Amino acid sequence: MNRPLLHHVIEGHGPSVVLIHGVGANLQSWDQTVAAYHDGARFLRMDLRGHGRSTPIRERYAIEMFAEDIVALLDHHGIAKAHIVGFSLGGLIAQALALGFPDRCDRVALLSAVAGRTPEERDRVVGRLEAIRNGGISAVTGAARDRWFTDAFARAHPERIDARIKEMLANDVESYLEAYRVFGQSEFASRLHEIKHRTLVLTGEFDVGSNTRMARFMHAEIERSELVILPQLKHSLLVEAPTLVADHVKRFLTAP
Repeated sequence: MNRPLLHHVIEGHGPSVVLIHGVGANLQSWDQTVAAYHDGARFLRMDLRGHGRSTPIRERYAIEMFAEDIVALLDHHGIAKAHIVGFSLGGLIAQALALGFPDRCDRVALLSAVAGRTPEERDRVVGRLEAIRNGGISAVTGAARDRWFTDAFARAHPERIDARIKEMLANDVESYLEAYRVFGQSEFASRLHEIKHRTLVLTGEFDVGSNTRMARFMHAEIERSELVILPQLKHSLLVEAPTLVADHVKRFLTAP
């Protein structure tokens, strides 16, 4: 593990909780959720490789390498074991941690996470990769408005959506492509039954990217899991419903 440490922040007091964002985001994606969580946890959140202020990706990556990045960060701070919370395609990293480093994980929360892609879903990933190669990240940001946000939120908070799109556009294109390729095409569908940690599987009712089919599949495969489907919501859970998400995560992580 000779790669530089991820850019990160660590804050709060209590059990350690690692927050892993998805492709195109950064550690600030968790601002509202952390604020809504209030006290009782020590949050470690980072910019993934190729995102925010972390080192760009300039090599062929594998999903396990992202997990190794986070373990190196845990070692740096002397954290033996932590709760792992992964959002969207960052949920795959949470799965990689639970499978590859089970002793470093306590409980695992998969929020709007990805797993068990069908051939059609994989084809869409390939299509998005081609669109980004041909037109840059901006080639996919328009569709994101409809896919991620509810109509009511889009009408009421257009500035919030613009800020999220700007955040995506700020990423290094080659790093974005590599991360999206890894996250979008990797899956642990055949190994989910090996996860023995208590696991929360949470998604929005109308989530397109990390849909309810995937959520139900993960719930069925992971023995010690519970399933929560939030009514009416799409993929932008951390933006539209940070307090609701924080409440569910806090309840799950602190339950006896």
